[in-house]
Amino acid sequence: MSGPGNDESPPTLAYWHVWVDAQGVSRQSRRELTGFTRQSMGGAAPQWNAVLGPPPRRLVCAVLPVAWQGDWHENPAPQWIVPLSGRWFVETMDGSRVEMGKGELSFGGDQGCKADATGRKGHRSGTVGREPAVLLLVQV
Repeated sequence: MSGPGNDESPPTLAYWHVWVDAQGVSRQSRRELTGFTRQSMGGAAPQWNAVLGPPPRRLVCAVLPVAWQGDWHENPAPQWIVPLSGRWFVETMDGSRVEMGKGELSFGGDQGCKADATGRKGHRSGTVGREPAVLLLVQV
């Protein structure tokens, strides 16, 4: 998170966005969540909140074992992915590979990719290191 997030200036929150270009190729870009406003939740002191689109459709907790690798696939639905522990990677069709750990965010929006000449479609992902990656998926 960047920005002081004090009473005067709202924070921003960086995340990785997996998306599909006009040619059907998956890509990753670094983006920022903005639009934080100060609000009280349940009568508590005001805090900075940013409401992200529609309510969740489903929450999934995933545990990816050590050395797990998911072959090429698309995200099953647009989803926020929040690593809770361990590390994992996402590789997109454009050749970008991003490793993420606890507290980093990714948005999986690669539905509708077109398979390339080698059959790759969407992204592949897997664990990094010697511990499982525990992910919270918020499907919207």
